[in-house]
Amino acid sequence: MSSWSSRIFRRNKRRPNPENRNKPPLITGRGNEMEDDNEVYDDMNLYITPESFIVEPNGTGEVLIIGRHDKVTRVQPTGGQLANLRPTRRICGVLGTIHLLSCDYLLVATHRLFVGVLNGAIVWRLAGYDIIPYIPNAIQRKENETYLQMLRKTLDTKYFYFSYRYDLTHTMQRRRELLGQPQRLGLLQRADPRFVWNGHVLQQFHCDKMEKFQLPLIHGFVSVNQVQINGQTFFWSIVTRRSVQRAGTRLFCRGIDDEGHVANFVETEQIVEFNGQHTSFVQTRGSMPFHWHQLPNLRYKPRPRLIPGKDHLAACATHFRDQVQLYGAQVAVNLVDQKGAEGELEATFQRLVRELANPNVKYEAFDFHHECRKMRWDRLNILIDRLAHDTERFAFYHSFDDGRLVSTQTGVFRTNCIDCLDRTNVVQSMLARRSLTSVLQKLGVLHVGQPVEQASRSFEDLFKGVWADNADLISLQYSGTGALKTDFTRTGKRTKAGALQDGKNSMIRYYLNNFADGQRQDGIDLFLGHYLINDNEGGALPSPLEWRRGWRFFAFPSVLLMAVAMFMITLTYPAEFNTENLLFMLFWGAMVAVSATGILHYGVEFVQWPRLLPPVAFRGA
Repeated sequence: MSSWSSRIFRRNKRRPNPENRNKPPLITGRGNEMEDDNEVYDDMNLYITPESFIVEPNGTGEVLIIGRHDKVTRVQPTGGQLANLRPTRRICGVLGTIHLLSCDYLLVATHRLFVGVLNGAIVWRLAGYDIIPYIPNAIQRKENETYLQMLRKTLDTKYFYFSYRYDLTHTMQRRRELLGQPQRLGLLQRADPRFVWNGHVLQQFHCDKMEKFQLPLIHGFVSVNQVQINGQTFFWSIVTRRSVQRAGTRLFCRGIDDEGHVANFVETEQIVEFNGQHTSFVQTRGSMPFHWHQLPNLRYKPRPRLIPGKDHLAACATHFRDQVQLYGAQVAVNLVDQKGAEGELEATFQRLVRELANPNVKYEAFDFHHECRKMRWDRLNILIDRLAHDTERFAFYHSFDDGRLVSTQTGVFRTNCIDCLDRTNVVQSMLARRSLTSVLQKLGVLHVGQPVEQASRSFEDLFKGVWADNADLISLQYSGTGALKTDFTRTGKRTKAGALQDGKNSMIRYYLNNFADGQRQDGIDLFLGHYLINDNEGGALPSPLEWRRGWRFFAFPSVLLMAVAMFMITLTYPAEFNTENLLFMLFWGAMVAVSATGILHYGVEFVQWPRLLPPVAFRGA
């Protein structure tokens, strides 16, 4: 039987990890549909000797041996290699190996947090990791430490998730469609590479029988909840997956590449499990699919611009061709402003979809800020009502434990705003609620004509909270802060306190996007394998970490600080004002204005830029 076929979940009988003795038991009666038989080892001892790393899964009779000198990897039966050895530490997953300037490093998961049980398999959140050198040396120690900081910054970005039995990279519908794959493929081999964040570092292992040691990670958000409505108990889950293709930070990562990959592409799946039935409703988001950029320049909102000389139509066509193949029909919901700088992008997107003339691609523009001005958030229902027919047309995936298929989802809503964060989150949560009402009515949990928001106050609060948490995590991963407008997602209305919180987050975003995201982008490129370190860096080859700032970087801030200090001294200290004091104040005030204007004019010279590769906006563009 194929590894994609139906499997009965079998309880893990190996000795439990001491760190997880109190983990919740597996839920019986769930997860019989297409259960994964090939598990990844989850409870292991790591031995570190001068010659090798030895990973021993408990109760399996085999070990993984990684040579620290020759880097040869092999899986073999447990034998005398563990005699007289004591485990160095307990680990709960092998994440991969990566080459840095000093040496190679082994990445292992050391701590995990229980998230929930999805389709009969436990889902965990990565809560701790270790980066262990093979053979450390003192060569270029400073530069190597910089690379380690980049790597840690990426792994510390909340949150990474994994399961030892369930393939988190695929939707339920894709898992069914992929039946017939070779039987003994492991989790990594049958995973969707778009969503495996440690795919590059795992692929560095080359040996047979390695699949049970390779633990794929997704980056995004997972929430699993047991719910009761109208006396019926079911499980409601959200799984959000961020793509590794064109991954990056907010202002450095926009638009599309020539292969049709867009920035900040995210797939969100809403799952319901009830009485042996499984449903799934999928939405996507992603940057507007043509060549454009919005690079930081110290201005609060840099003007987005089209990249000249590019074939926008070809890239857009490639993107939607792939999306239709993956998800079916597309409704592109564009929430950007229809005037000003965003208006130019909206007009371009609309024109490209019209020129595509693809019957499977529908364009739906909604000027979010204009329509909902003056706190008129009720007007969002205008958009949801306009999309009602497509919601019914696309339906949702629905199947039984025994493999019976009731329905499939035939298309998705592809929602975007300028960042694919704040406005997008609000609309996606409303579309998910509309779909959930249909699902629960179909399953008999809701009465005919009963909307889910009126069925249970406690579930409505849970629904809003989970979708707001999803918004915050996706925003944190892309922009560095929680999402804006989540007060509406959490409470159903816009509040002054929420507006103040948005202001705070906006200022933090401004600082991070201008002065911190360069290194964060470098860390992503390093971890995903977009940048490969050359051992000759800093020797025969120049080091990309060496960054020489121009004279303006030092001169303008120095003049500004001195001018502000002198202006305040002149303003504060004199007992009485006279013409001389006034002239001093005017002079230093003018110096403040001139230096501040100079900093803004040459803003790009003060931004922290990525050092390893050009900004993502110009890669493949």
